[in-house]
Amino acid sequence: MKFIDEATITVRSGSGGKGCVSFRREKFVPRGGPDGGDGGKGGDIILKTTSSKRTLHQFSYQKNFNAENGANGQSKQKTGKNGQNLIIELPPGTLVFDADTGRLIKDLVNTGETFVLLTGGRGGQGNTKFKTSTHRTPRFAQPGEPGETKTLKLELRLLADVGIIGLPNAGKSTLIAAISSARPKIGNYPFTTLTPSLGVVRIDGAEPFVVADIPGLIKGAHQGTGLGTKFLRHIERTRILVHLIDASAIDPDDPLSGYDTINHELAMYNEKLAQKPQIVVLNKLDISGARQWAEIFQSALKTKKIILISALTGQGLAEFIAQIVRRLDHDDE
Repeated sequence: MKFIDEATITVRSGSGGKGCVSFRREKFVPRGGPDGGDGGKGGDIILKTTSSKRTLHQFSYQKNFNAENGANGQSKQKTGKNGQNLIIELPPGTLVFDADTGRLIKDLVNTGETFVLLTGGRGGQGNTKFKTSTHRTPRFAQPGEPGETKTLKLELRLLADVGIIGLPNAGKSTLIAAISSARPKIGNYPFTTLTPSLGVVRIDGAEPFVVADIPGLIKGAHQGTGLGTKFLRHIERTRILVHLIDASAIDPDDPLSGYDTINHELAMYNEKLAQKPQIVVLNKLDISGARQWAEIFQSALKTKKIILISALTGQGLAEFIAQIVRRLDHDDE
């Protein structure tokens, strides 16, 4: 299924039914008086998050959503049936914006969360309600209130504990496949991954955690270059970042260039991203010469602990996972 993380839809709550103008007409009841019933209430538009939805794919085909109108009132003081509410299911992590103003309406984070977005119109009162001691035969009723219409922009931001970031071809897909059940596309060329992947990492004696493989970022990503801002927003909800670096591709003359490029793009997109806790990981230690370049990188970056791994062979993965668990348990480290 294609990964869709943006959509624009139009929603309308149901209109209320009309009140009824009616008078009793029975053989032995002269001047029976008004007996028109009220109209039914229109249906609401309700948003609900469910774990069965993982993307906004459904909105590629359907753009308009209407709740049911309330039924009109009837004679014998029968109230019209209320319109059925329309429940729109969304994946957890969906932000709902007013498309016309850009205002954030609701951030739907938790599975099973519900939010009444639009209320259906009230049903009109029948002529029975307008009978008074001085006006015994009202020949009018209220119309139902119209429903509300709103255009929404939906934006999905993945919910994950850990976001794996890095330049293209750093080995992010191989890593997430090695530590979780996720099976992203893997290839020896840049931009193999064109959509984010989520995987659950399970460890004996510790809480499982969710890791997101964010497609490769490059210089100018915050301005939309490459895959750009399309996936930068998926990092915003993560608790910590794993900064994955291809040790075999480190430039010995400027070993921190790739590392600095990614951090610069994070800061330019959102300063808070650059301040998130990072675990720096040098990958591809199985490649000849990579360890030598890794040592040069370690000498240049003196302020952080660096983990050395080979996602392909499994070298260092146990220490890597243990470090993530420690950081998740102590976010203030």
